[in-house]
Amino acid sequence: MLVLQGAAHAPLNARGAVIAIGNFDGVHRGHQALLAKAVEVARATHRPAGAMVFEPHPREHFHPHEPHFHLTPLNEKLRLLRKMGLNLTVVVPFNADVAGLSAQHFIERLLVAGLGVSHVVIGYDFFFGKGRGGSPETMRKAGEEMGFGVTIVQPVAEAGEVFSSSTVRLKLAQGDVKAAAHDLGHWWRVVGPVVGGAKRGTGLGFPTANVPMPKGTALGHGIYAVRAHLGREVHDAAAYLGTRPTFDDGKPVLEVFLFDFDGDLYGREIEVEFIDYVRPDRRFDSIEALKEQMAKDCAKARELLAAAGKSPS
Repeated sequence: MLVLQGAAHAPLNARGAVIAIGNFDGVHRGHQALLAKAVEVARATHRPAGAMVFEPHPREHFHPHEPHFHLTPLNEKLRLLRKMGLNLTVVVPFNADVAGLSAQHFIERLLVAGLGVSHVVIGYDFFFGKGRGGSPETMRKAGEEMGFGVTIVQPVAEAGEVFSSSTVRLKLAQGDVKAAAHDLGHWWRVVGPVVGGAKRGTGLGFPTANVPMPKGTALGHGIYAVRAHLGREVHDAAAYLGTRPTFDDGKPVLEVFLFDFDGDLYGREIEVEFIDYVRPDRRFDSIEALKEQMAKDCAKARELLAAAGKSPS
């Protein structure tokens, strides 16, 4: 998949593409319907299929001091978009210049002059341009005038609930990673380097890899059944996120214990895939009681992972 930084001066093999536009944070099942439509139109018209995304998230530009929970950092988002069968992704830097574009100039500069789009696919709730002045109807009319097709995808829902990034964030904040994965259509991941810690896990017989949580991430505290990806290796594991109330009630940290693993992980990048919830965090009256519970947690995590399969149902 070709990745373009910005929409100006697109190469010949990117021009004339069918472009789905959105932030696609999480690339959830609603996003997937929109992206699948772009791929469908592209194949029917023998054009490249692509996505246009914005980095950083517009909310970060307008509210820089408020932490934002990214479901998928850019690299993870690109991985998921690639799996959707896209030929290219256009990453538009969302800065003061882009934020100041009127809806008309957004279309003229980015879509027509920049990419020469043949077709645009957007969601029913896509508003764009300065002050969110552009609507799906604005895009439809512009397409008629400027010679590109427009498809507006209606909300995708299940049991009356529309799939949305905000709903996924809420489920993760509650620790319900299984329900979040159902909405996403894939397991949610945290990606980061393994850093040094207090080595309490090693002393307890459960050596853990400490992974900094990305800024703004709001995941419910507790024990999780996870899979740890190290390059091409995948290991079943249990993960803890919390303040370590038995010890110091300090800053929340993600600690991952890989089952049946013996090796040095410091400095390596790890991807932690959250499969299911084991139990909430709590304080123990003794170290022995904690160790006993950790053994039970690992056994439960193994059971949940064995039952989970390779993808969410």
